[in-house]
Amino acid sequence: MTADSIWEDISKIRKDGPLVHNITNYVVMNTTANALLAIGASPVMAHALEEVEEMAGLASALVLNIGTLSGPWIEAMLSAGNAANRKGIPVIFDPVGAGATTLRTDTAHKILQTVGPAIIRGNGSEIYALARAEGVTKGVDSTMGAEAALSAARELSAGLECTVSVSGDSDVIIRGDKTIKVRNGHPMMARVTGLGCTASALTGAFSAVNPDPLNAAAHAMAVLGIAGQIAAEDAEGPGTLQLNLLDVLYRLTRSQIAEHLRCEEDA
Repeated sequence: MTADSIWEDISKIRKDGPLVHNITNYVVMNTTANALLAIGASPVMAHALEEVEEMAGLASALVLNIGTLSGPWIEAMLSAGNAANRKGIPVIFDPVGAGATTLRTDTAHKILQTVGPAIIRGNGSEIYALARAEGVTKGVDSTMGAEAALSAARELSAGLECTVSVSGDSDVIIRGDKTIKVRNGHPMMARVTGLGCTASALTGAFSAVNPDPLNAAAHAMAVLGIAGQIAAEDAEGPGTLQLNLLDVLYRLTRSQIAEHLRCEEDA
């Protein structure tokens, strides 16, 4: 992963404006939609069962996020996921709060069993809960760092033959025996709700233009982390950080990526 490879994806997103279909939680819809627009993608937030299959058929990527669950939304996620699988577009799954309640954990496992995600993106506790039924999370916040969840992520990646992106102080992206660690970001980002969900949405945008799930996921995490670092430079708190972040995503340049990128790759 290099500044050039990341910039190539950003250029494709800005040129093509890929449609990213999101069935996500209503706490973050505005945040994630604006982030996708800022990077150059075209977001759609459609969750009605009557249209999700048709919408997934129009999209270049599908993002499923279980942050706010209800029966109809679960059914819509499964329907859209199956439609995306039939079309052959990547599905990104964000298991928000998996392990915290029976509903969340059961729903996460049902999605994994019936929909083939290209990428699973979550925090350490969520990834651990998916890999081990006894895993427990603290609400929707991580109680386990990305490094501690590495073995669980590897198990999940191997068992489901997918890429697993674990967010934390350092983001770790795993597929098979390949690992990429991204050491970008800023502590204040944890004070803004929905930035984890934003990472998943951006992963959808990068997956829409990059057929390699490992690199697409790593590029998305690097871009969000770099944008957060730059946005924090002039932020007075979480509120201005969130505003600055959208502007940085919109104006991000290759030179900024090259200056800030911190990553390690293990083959």
